[in-house]
Amino acid sequence: MTEHRSSELRTHLRGLWLPLVTPFRDGALDETSLRRLARHYHALPIDGLVLAATTGEGLTLDASETERLVFTVRDEVARAGDLPILLGLSGSNTRALLDTLDRTAAWPIGGYLISCPSYSRPSQRGLELHFHALADRARHPVLLYNIPYRTGVNLGNEAMLRLADHPNIVGLKDCCADRNQSLELLRRRPQDFAVLTGEDAQCFEALVDGADGAILASAHVETESFAEIYKLMAAGERDAAQARWQSVEGLARLLFAEPSPAPIKHWLWRTGLIDSAEVRLPMTEVSAELAARLDEEIERRSIQRPSFRDGPKDQTRNPEIPGSMRSLSSGRALRGPVGIAPE
Repeated sequence: MTEHRSSELRTHLRGLWLPLVTPFRDGALDETSLRRLARHYHALPIDGLVLAATTGEGLTLDASETERLVFTVRDEVARAGDLPILLGLSGSNTRALLDTLDRTAAWPIGGYLISCPSYSRPSQRGLELHFHALADRARHPVLLYNIPYRTGVNLGNEAMLRLADHPNIVGLKDCCADRNQSLELLRRRPQDFAVLTGEDAQCFEALVDGADGAILASAHVETESFAEIYKLMAAGERDAAQARWQSVEGLARLLFAEPSPAPIKHWLWRTGLIDSAEVRLPMTEVSAELAARLDEEIERRSIQRPSFRDGPKDQTRNPEIPGSMRSLSSGRALRGPVGIAPE
């Protein structure tokens, strides 16, 4: 069964995946906004969702909240077809992660995105044994996540390639921040081992180098443009893809001007997709200065585009979407006081 699931997920590990934000309101999971997000992005050209990862503030969720998150999103996307879902996991205690894999074995997910252990900085052999143990136990396939500037340890290519031989390890979210390492991996990887970039600001570069797709937090905004970049590259239309990339490159940097996902949540709140820009400590909401810059960019993009690019289908299917979101196309006032983050 696990081998069948691995094979199934491998066919989906390409294109644009969205690491979904987790909306909160008054300290609690905001299920109304979560369902709205799930419907909205399901109607757009994404190839999968990642839940409870870094962008989804997974480290601040307790076990019951994570379960509710997964089942709520699955319920919404199942109503309109289907969309593969990965559950983000992290931790430095292998035994505790094994318990988590057992607890989530029956959840309606397509696989796991599991990052390297943080802070403890294990050896390459330790990393290999850690991921091998997790892949052996997991009832769903595993996508590795290498992001050394967050975890403090880099999963090198030799260990990576040995792990790629495991039948339940299907690919990698690559944030190693070393282009030479990424290029070597792309050159040496097995044919069925997917590599998706997670570096928003280097997305186009990674696709040029041969990455199979991207997992991009920035794609909460201008989703169709990010998806089109991949499609154009896959069709061999590099110049057109680069032109499209240049239209969103600055946006990708703006949405990371302060720690993510606060800028993305501010944008989604101001355009009506979520009811609050709330984040959980130790994350904080955007500064007044960045809020003003984000509001200006929202207005600029709404003026440039006569209709809400991400919304016509969504507005038809989901009439309850607030008018403040639809105002993105009309230039009318956005939700909330301009330049001030919500309390």
